[in-house]
Amino acid sequence: MIRTVTQAGTIVRLQGEVDLGSAGRLRQALTADTADPAPRIVVDLGGVTFLDSSGINALVAAYRVLRDTSGWLRLAGPQPPVQRILELSGLAGLLGCYPDLRHALHA
Repeated sequence: MIRTVTQAGTIVRLQGEVDLGSAGRLRQALTADTADPAPRIVVDLGGVTFLDSSGINALVAAYRVLRDTSGWLRLAGPQPPVQRILELSGLAGLLGCYPDLRHALHA
């Protein structure tokens, strides 16, 4: 997991499987900027091969925190299997799922 802060927002790049073993680190990375008045976070899912309920819960928890601070959380570049999970769980519509990082940052 790589976390980069830019002028447009914070980018969290994930690789491999997002599951019970990595969800805690994801949760920490997503909530690190919540002291900002309106944090903006894009989760780059381009390198993610699997996303389980632990990862989904981390994304939903971060979304709730950011929503309450007038910030936002967006998803970028999920591969087809992960996109399907996001659609089935309803996260694609709730968070906003974009084809790539550029679109997610400037939507």
